[in-house]
Amino acid sequence: MNDPLAATPKPRAHIGWRLLALLYDFWPALALWMLLSAVFTLGYYLTGHAARQNIAPFSVLQIALWLACWLVTGAYAVISWQRGGQTLGMRPWRLKVVAADGGAPSWQALCVRYAVATFSSLLAGLGFWWAWVDRKKLTLHDRASGTRMIRLPKK
Repeated sequence: MNDPLAATPKPRAHIGWRLLALLYDFWPALALWMLLSAVFTLGYYLTGHAARQNIAPFSVLQIALWLACWLVTGAYAVISWQRGGQTLGMRPWRLKVVAADGGAPSWQALCVRYAVATFSSLLAGLGFWWAWVDRKKLTLHDRASGTRMIRLPKK
């Protein structure tokens, strides 16, 4: 099977650059999570709970908050990738998500990428570490979504 990116001069992003971008992207994600937590906490208080009462661990409301955090983080990533191929954390490292043919990836491919990357992260980063043994240096979410992460040249 031929890889359309093999003929392009743009190098693939190795795991170190990817992890640095992920570290940078943690901060905007954390800000979104804090905002969502404030909204959930305010809603919890306005429904009659005491100001000092916490949302119960593993309750339906807390699980809904976790799901909302996952969804808003996914929206941040997918919208960023769709609008220019980069999240805020990818820009300093000149990383970009592209389709396997080098073009713009579809919304569906980007959603699959996010979902598989989440699953990979929950398995201690197994999908990311896969790039070390993959002959084309692709992560599992690259393969599953039909997308690639490339490193752009310096301007």
